[in-house]
Amino acid sequence: MSQLDLASEAEISTRHLSFIETGRSQPSREMLLLLAEHLEVPLRERNVLLTAAGFAPVFPQRALDDPALQPARKAIDLILAGHDPYPALAIDRHWNILASNAAVGRLLAGASPALLQPPINALRLTLHPDGLAPRIANLAEWRAHLLARLHRQVEITADPVLSALMSELSSYPRPRAAGPSRPAPDREYAGVVVPFQLVAGGRTLAFISTTTVFGTPVDVTLSEIALETFFPANAETADALRALASG
Repeated sequence: MSQLDLASEAEISTRHLSFIETGRSQPSREMLLLLAEHLEVPLRERNVLLTAAGFAPVFPQRALDDPALQPARKAIDLILAGHDPYPALAIDRHWNILASNAAVGRLLAGASPALLQPPINALRLTLHPDGLAPRIANLAEWRAHLLARLHRQVEITADPVLSALMSELSSYPRPRAAGPSRPAPDREYAGVVVPFQLVAGGRTLAFISTTTVFGTPVDVTLSEIALETFFPANAETADALRALASG
């Protein structure tokens, strides 16, 4: 966002915004919050900004099992359970799995028990050579997609835990394939989304994924929870998932 665009959206002059940027003007708490809102700064970093400017943080951070967050926890559990027999999981800001539905467990056969010890990191479990990686048919493509998402998070937050995770995942053996595997042209997802293709039960299951976040969070923990839901990308996958659930 340009300085002119930010000043226009915040309804202040570019001169005043320039003075704030250069330290010639001390912003109020309300101004800091307004600018952070328009810049889509995460709530955790907004607290950091407020503290650096001499103000008290305004966004609380509670554990997910805190009574105040019980309505949100119930909503998460409802979404996860209702999505079965398709896989769905809730992750925190470091990609640790907070909750998942039964369909996720049905697809983890063969993963090292060490990777399934809490806290389970979704990215590590997916890309580790002892995790799901050997069964991902389009590993090069899916790996690039996940690392790009993680890289973007690191750029936004400068979180040292995410930076260390990025270094770890990047050190894993690269897929031997020269390029990502491509779905057949008649597949429903071809040319539309990056699929997740997982070999299970002797067949390749294809998924499209969506990420859901709470729309108006004012709690740091809640703002950092994401629901990763996977939908069958073709009829064969839907049939296979229903069969796994029933038997």
